[in-house]
Amino acid sequence: MGRANARRARQGGARQAGKNEKKSGIRRFFTWKKILGTVLGICLLGMLGFVGLYLYVDVPAGNKEAKLQSNVFKYADGSVMARVGQVNRETVPLSRIPKEVQHTFVAAENKTFYNDSGVDLKGTLRGVINTLSGKGKQGGSTITQQYVKNYYLSQEQTVSRKLQEIVISLKVDQKFSKDDILAGYINTSFYGRGAYGIQAAAQAYYGVDSDKLTVAQGAYLASLLQAPNQYDWAIASDAGKQRVQERWAYTLNNMVEMKWLSPEERAKQKFPVPQPPKPLPGLTGQASYIIDAAKKELFAQGVDENEFEAGGWTVTLGIDKKRQKSLEGAVKQKLTDDLKLDSRSVDRDAQLGAASVDPKTGYVVALYGGAGYPKHYTNNATRSDYQPASTFKPIILASAMENHAATQGGVPITPNAIYDGRNRRPVVGGTKPFAPPNEDEHTYGRITVQTATNNSVNSVFAQMGADVGLDQVKKTAVSLGMNGAKMDVQPAMTLGTMGASPLQMAGAYATFDNHGTKVTPTMVVKAVHTQDGVDKEVKLKDPIGDQVLSRTTADTITSVLTGVVDDGTASEAVKNTSYKAAGKTGTSDDNKSAWFVGYTPKLVTAVGMFGESPNGGKQVTLKGTGGGGRVNGGGYPARVWADYTQDAVGDGAGGDFSLETDMGAAVPPPSTPTPTPSAPVTPTPTPTPTPTPSGPPTPTGTPSDSGTDRPTGRPTPPTGGTAGGPPNGGTTGNGGTTGNGGTTGNGGTTGNGGTTGTPGGANGAGGNTVPNFGN
Repeated sequence: MGRANARRARQGGARQAGKNEKKSGIRRFFTWKKILGTVLGICLLGMLGFVGLYLYVDVPAGNKEAKLQSNVFKYADGSVMARVGQVNRETVPLSRIPKEVQHTFVAAENKTFYNDSGVDLKGTLRGVINTLSGKGKQGGSTITQQYVKNYYLSQEQTVSRKLQEIVISLKVDQKFSKDDILAGYINTSFYGRGAYGIQAAAQAYYGVDSDKLTVAQGAYLASLLQAPNQYDWAIASDAGKQRVQERWAYTLNNMVEMKWLSPEERAKQKFPVPQPPKPLPGLTGQASYIIDAAKKELFAQGVDENEFEAGGWTVTLGIDKKRQKSLEGAVKQKLTDDLKLDSRSVDRDAQLGAASVDPKTGYVVALYGGAGYPKHYTNNATRSDYQPASTFKPIILASAMENHAATQGGVPITPNAIYDGRNRRPVVGGTKPFAPPNEDEHTYGRITVQTATNNSVNSVFAQMGADVGLDQVKKTAVSLGMNGAKMDVQPAMTLGTMGASPLQMAGAYATFDNHGTKVTPTMVVKAVHTQDGVDKEVKLKDPIGDQVLSRTTADTITSVLTGVVDDGTASEAVKNTSYKAAGKTGTSDDNKSAWFVGYTPKLVTAVGMFGESPNGGKQVTLKGTGGGGRVNGGGYPARVWADYTQDAVGDGAGGDFSLETDMGAAVPPPSTPTPTPSAPVTPTPTPTPTPTPSGPPTPTGTPSDSGTDRPTGRPTPPTGGTAGGPPNGGTTGNGGTTGNGGTTGNGGTTGNGGTTGTPGGANGAGGNTVPNFGN
């Protein structure tokens, strides 16, 4: 026993000694001093590493994605027409966000924002630990950190990205003001409904701009940032609605605590239920044409296309929402409702374009470009590949008056000048042989320019172009805004054979309406580019330019063109209107286009109708469109114009013309003795003269035929009537003194246009149908 006990004691002692030795070794290795030193060393290394990281990491350039914005196009009243771009974001400066709305974001997310250094170390450490432990995205970041994450970094959750966030946040807080950081945060955050930034969110949830937000609405938007999809009232569950209301109340209560909202004001706040979601306004219908035209206008004025497409632009247009709707309605009621696209193939060829301009400002207030994308990509309002036809004739008269041109008889060209209106009458003094047909081969005798304008008599204006000089006519046309590159100086140009767009023709006639001061139809009223919270407005050209026509000339043209509306080729379509108007019809060769350009004292509108094959866009005839025959300017175009204008007049587009002229249809003619009618004679392409002692005018168009007036005073305009009716000129001596034109009484004795029995030209006849180059 004794030996056994001793052996056990020895063995136990050995084991204890081993334990003591082992324990002593561990203690030697893990002493508290070593542990403390290790911790301090790690902290020091961490600090040195952070210092190195701080020195190494700089504030980077913002993410490309974070800078993307939509371009916003607005109507003249400020309402949004369309948002176009990859991202629905419109960056706005803090000056466009009410102060109390700014405070809602601070109250909701970071009450110490104005005093902290940009980093919440405790919250950030918690976020790092949670990230390492796999618990996913965690809150606790400051507004500065969230802005840095949105603008400078990605949304990934890693330790390295979190460390970068801390360093950059500290530097951003030192580099930028708190207002800059707050603006960046509010503008880069995602609010749901596809909206990035407060401006897009304000529109998406409340249909207002950011500067119109209330404190209650701002508190809701600030609350959304925690969980946009869960807190969107339109799709939130009952629990989500409960939580967002609680967060909304929490935000407002924090504002009271921060002295940003009084308890009394807080008590008045009611939860602002947002409006239901709506599709983003985009490139549909007429907006597709309007926006495309506006962009081209901006690029032509020096705006960089790549910079524009990067976004951030707010473009305010001159488009009047009400008038735009009226124009679209007029096209539907007066044209497209008549078309049977399924059963009548020719109806599929009909295209219509229209541009309406305020002559005082020069801005386009309404535009119709066609059926819209993707049905028809060409903008019919700005295309210039069709002939304006007889709508060009007033420009010839304007050029004649402006250049003090005279007839072949040496008499100044005015609305009261007398011309020979015979059909296919050869032009005298022209650069090339030219003898254009009149409407339906109709012949006229000696008629005034006013009557020739009312009835769109081709032979008269062909001769007038030669009298003025075609180069001078082109110069006048270009000064009025027409494209000289599309204008070949040939005799046929007097019939409007060049290319022109409704927008260009609206500009030319707007210059008449504006008393000769140049009007360049302009889409864009204002263009502002917002970048890094700074608004920069582009300087745009003034649509109203220099005086390009004398007021007398411009006002006389307006006076003349009232006759077309009252008694001429447009009278049927525009009758029974309640407003004063002037205008001109036009129909091109082979009826490929038909026009009416008309205006009131406050509104100018050009309507062009074009025949275009759906297959390849080839120009084709309009004949048969709508189930009728020839389509002329006094038909569909004038009807669309009249319907639209009637509606627009109710919005203040009417009034009286203020004209400084004593000529034209708007000026009552002086009293004259009652003419003695001659026997009726049916007009023929070549009048058959009755011999007299002095002989009739020669049918080949000698200078004596090409326009003789009274040498002194204002000529008496011919009295209208049917073929062979009251004598043109009316009284003895019309056409001049004894011997003018050859013999005593030429155009003066009883008889139309010459000696007794010579056809008087069916003055006033003609109607509204048109041959090649007609009315």
